[in-house]
Amino acid sequence: MWNSHGLQQYIGITTFVVFVLTYRQLYMTAGTSHFSYWLSLQMLCVLIFTLILDPNMFFLGFFTANFIGWYSDKRVFRFFLFIFAFIQTIPIAIIITFNQLNTERLLFFIPFYLIMLVSPYGIKTMLDRQQLEAELDEAHQHIKELIKREERMRIARDLHDTMGHTLSLITLKSELVAKLIAKNPERAIQEAREIERTSRAALREVRQLVSDMRAISITEALADAKETLKSAEIELRLTGKQESYADVPDLTQNMASLCILESVTNIVKHSKATLGIIQLERLPDGIRIMVQDNGIGMNSNQHHGNGLKGMSERLDLIDGSFQISSGSKGTRVVIFFPLIASEPQGGLSL
Repeated sequence: MWNSHGLQQYIGITTFVVFVLTYRQLYMTAGTSHFSYWLSLQMLCVLIFTLILDPNMFFLGFFTANFIGWYSDKRVFRFFLFIFAFIQTIPIAIIITFNQLNTERLLFFIPFYLIMLVSPYGIKTMLDRQQLEAELDEAHQHIKELIKREERMRIARDLHDTMGHTLSLITLKSELVAKLIAKNPERAIQEAREIERTSRAALREVRQLVSDMRAISITEALADAKETLKSAEIELRLTGKQESYADVPDLTQNMASLCILESVTNIVKHSKATLGIIQLERLPDGIRIMVQDNGIGMNSNQHHGNGLKGMSERLDLIDGSFQISSGSKGTRVVIFFPLIASEPQGGLSL
């Protein structure tokens, strides 16, 4: 270019300036509608360089090939790759036609020509992968936010289920103390001490809920249910085979236990019952728990309360389910959650 004279030198310098400008503008306009205009202009510069100045300027096409790979739209990518291949073929065809290169020199150009046409695919694949990784990072951040939100909801449910049960027990015992102060002071003092122990236990539960999910076993839940119903002067009848649930995972036991406690709390609060029945039955594909009372039944608003909604959400986590039937002779809640057999070691295990 610098060794040329006259018009050829003028064209070469002008084309070089335009080529540098297009190179800068392609970086500045990436992702906009102007990108295609600058890319077209750069392809034209490469063609002018090759035809007017020096056939070796053909290799500037590697810069253009890189920018073609930036297109995310497959149709636009293929269109510009086709135009680029056509433009880069012109100088080779002219060289062959006018025999400006010998066979050895021509064979030197063809491999680079093929690499030039393939390289946009590599660039596009790399950029698509980078974009996918960026989207995955964004998705991970979104998932983290969803986990945090779910954790807040879980703590709220735990506070409602566990603390609701405990506060109901404290309320019942407080009412009992008020009745016993005049009739049986010693019994009143004993119940007051029970209230103190229960409140301290409630404080520990709150601390555990804030730090982590409190795991309650089915056996512990039955013991708590017995104490709650006893304080409300409701008889508890446990039916079914009493056995160990050590093969049931902690999470599954915790979800089922909170459902039992929620059902018992509803009996105390709403049923006006004198009898509560809890039946546990191990089936071939899972465990069935029935909680029943002989009270006045549930109204329509209770069927859609937060407690029952929390039970449904908890059982969904362990692929369980529950059904409620209510009438003038009381309410029945049937809870079921599956167990998956792994090894036959005297029972089912998860």
